[in-house]
Amino acid sequence: MALYLIGDVQGCDEALGRLLQRIDFSPSRDTLVLLGDLVNRGPASDDVLRRVQALGGAARSLLGNHDLHLLGVAHGARKSGRKDTLDGVLDAPDRDALIDWLRHQAMALHQTVGGRDLLMVHAGVLPQWSVAQTLVLAAEVEAVLRGPTLGEFVRTMYGNEPAQWDDALTDTARLRAIVNGLTRLRFCTAEGVMDFDTKDSADAPPAGFMPWFEVPRRRSANATVAFGHWSTLGWIDRPGLLSTDTGCVWGGCLSAARIGATLDDIEHLEVQCDQAQKPGA
Repeated sequence: MALYLIGDVQGCDEALGRLLQRIDFSPSRDTLVLLGDLVNRGPASDDVLRRVQALGGAARSLLGNHDLHLLGVAHGARKSGRKDTLDGVLDAPDRDALIDWLRHQAMALHQTVGGRDLLMVHAGVLPQWSVAQTLVLAAEVEAVLRGPTLGEFVRTMYGNEPAQWDDALTDTARLRAIVNGLTRLRFCTAEGVMDFDTKDSADAPPAGFMPWFEVPRRRSANATVAFGHWSTLGWIDRPGLLSTDTGCVWGGCLSAARIGATLDDIEHLEVQCDQAQKPGA
């Protein structure tokens, strides 16, 4: 029995199928967590959703920014962009079932491995958030996504403000800050002010900012945080940090991490991907 984590698939179903074969994944034996952005930019988002859904309880997925974008488009709150490839889902005969399955996925997940915390998110964790608080805040958003006001929520979910977390935040501002931290974060200040413009590597932060995982005294630093989202960062496996987005949709690789008996025992497996999109605006 093994636990596997897979980085951003982004509609690359053929690569996902090959990777599952490469790791010899068995739904009756193994557990799979996809770290968000199942859909968009690649050629077969609908097939990705069907493949993961068919794995039943053996597979769970986090919601990434592209997954939330699909929910927004499906509920008329967003328009598809020039590079979006969501029509396969939006025009599918099983569209409603696919969208309903997606909205019930998680914003953050946690597992204890060898007595240590493994926290799984799509993008990052704000420095003020402990592991326990991250899970509580994720649950606040999950409750809305799964509830009757989803359509209203996705109309107010987007925006860069508030750019900094405050425990006193309420209502839409609070939920938006949680979503932005968990699904969009790359760089922030030591005080947790988020930057949403820079998508470069960790070596090129905006002035006054740093990668979220480099913030001193980050409250989640006692855990291993596994995430995707940042393709220019690539694969990183170091104490306390596991970065898994290796740019499948851009012609890189689709990566999986096999988690061993401890968080010091992580194996990197990957398959090469065909380029579905060219980087740049």
